[in-house]
Amino acid sequence: MTETVLTDPFGRRIEYVRVSVTDRCDLRCFYCMPRGFRDFEEPEDWLSFTEIERVMAAFARLGTRRIRLTGGEPLVRRDLPVLARRLSALPGVDDISMSTNATRLARSADELFAAGVRRINVSLDSLKPEVFKEITGGKLEKVLDGLMAAKAAGFRPIKINMVVLGGINEDEVEDVVEFCLEHGFTLRFIETMPMGDTGRQATGHYVDLQQVKARLARRFELLPGMMPGGGPARYVQVAGSDLHIGFITPISQHFCATCNRVRLSVDGTIYTCLGNEHKLELRPRLRAGCSDTEIEDAIHEAIALKPERHEFKENPDKIVRFMSMTGG
Repeated sequence: MTETVLTDPFGRRIEYVRVSVTDRCDLRCFYCMPRGFRDFEEPEDWLSFTEIERVMAAFARLGTRRIRLTGGEPLVRRDLPVLARRLSALPGVDDISMSTNATRLARSADELFAAGVRRINVSLDSLKPEVFKEITGGKLEKVLDGLMAAKAAGFRPIKINMVVLGGINEDEVEDVVEFCLEHGFTLRFIETMPMGDTGRQATGHYVDLQQVKARLARRFELLPGMMPGGGPARYVQVAGSDLHIGFITPISQHFCATCNRVRLSVDGTIYTCLGNEHKLELRPRLRAGCSDTEIEDAIHEAIALKPERHEFKENPDKIVRFMSMTGG
């Protein structure tokens, strides 16, 4: 049997879909969503679990192997383990992961693991309660409780995502490395991106991660590293440990040539690039009764729109939607 491969106009194999199950979040990270924001999608406009399953089954038939559940905060969506179980049962899908802020993870970690989620990424921008509250508006204790519950449930790897912000948390870089060494977590540093007004405001705190990497190299011996997964991080490994540190650098060192992913938003829109407006709206077709073949045709149509690269540096004002609207 010939393997099905979904390829974009630039020869990149698309095998990874990030599925947003909600645009809502219980935190307000200032680089992602305004503190007073309430203009969310209405629940009747969200794709149902059955609609998400149909779309992802079509992606799987076309060669998708990796699915990541995202938001907003995905655990805001009721009964998320039910969806995870359904997606993990799809023929051809061999990796279900989730991005979360972990505030609600303590009470659902075991159920998610049983449903087939094996890898999680947790946003953690500070280990100082007061700084964490400044960035997110939330309580650090809930996130740490969620992380420990995930560790106990058996998730591997658990990746910590830290957006490095000059003048706010940049001084904690080494502390977060030590935290991950202690708990056996993987660590990824992320540069700020000009996504919507909030993202553009945060670029005033932009830190070039090449400088962070050089700084870490003065304290730790860093070796070339590799990690399984479909994401864009470039990894090093701390010598004498299992700690891998990834650097996600959309601004200083873009990774568009190896982009293997698209995003499905909660309202059924396929976004082909974070830094461009190329998209295809699936929900109207789904609710008009389209066939499975027509869904596959629409996916091919969307992938044909995927641009060669983003324009964050050349055109930072281009993207008006917030990250939470696109899907993390």
